Amino acid sequence: MRRLHRGLLVQSEQTNCAGCHEADRPCRDVVVQEFFMARPSDRDALLRASQDAFDRLLQLVETLPESERVSAGVNGQWSIKDVLAHLHAWHNLMETWYREGVAGKKPAMPAPGYTWRTTPDLNEIIFQEHRHEPLDSVVSNLQRSHTLMHTLIEAHSNEELFTKKRYSWTGSTSMGSCFVSATSSHYNWAITLIRRWLNARSKT
Repeated sequence: MRRLHRGLLVQSEQTNCAGCHEADRPCRDVVVQEFFMARPSDRDALLRASQDAFDRLLQLVETLPESERVSAGVNGQWSIKDVLAHLHAWHNLMETWYREGVAGKKPAMPAPGYTWRTTPDLNEIIFQEHRHEPLDSVVSNLQRSHTLMHTLIEAHSNEELFTKKRYSWTGSTSMGSCFVSATSSHYNWAITLIRRWLNARSKT
């Protein structure tokens, strides 16, 4: 069973690694429509879903003039550029969890000094840290971290990715589920967020 949480659709299982879009750990300042789509459950499906959503996201952004890409209001004060920077920052968090986890350490999740309940505070810090970065730099960084996510995913078998509780750092879920949340699910959240904003602007 799947259900909608503020941010995007997630599996209803409890987990401690799905970032800003897990149950009670969402991007809480936006509610988006439910995505009626299958959640990837093997490596190839995950890679396809991630790349497809990423391509659709960048294609959507590229259709817009730069003035719209940097205009506030997509999500509170966030612009499209800030949404892209947000995705990149959560890629970086996922990489940190992964590298510390596979090294046998217990990563601080979602980040040192934050709990899942204070994820909105973390997202605000991310916004403030990246809000003045040039658009080209934000897009380049996102493309790089997206490629890194795929490199990490490709290093593992289906069993390693999607066996629940295989790794202690993922809690009750699987490493693959964490990657889904950091890639395809997060990209789809961003696409819907941007489209809702564009639709609202067209009616004003």
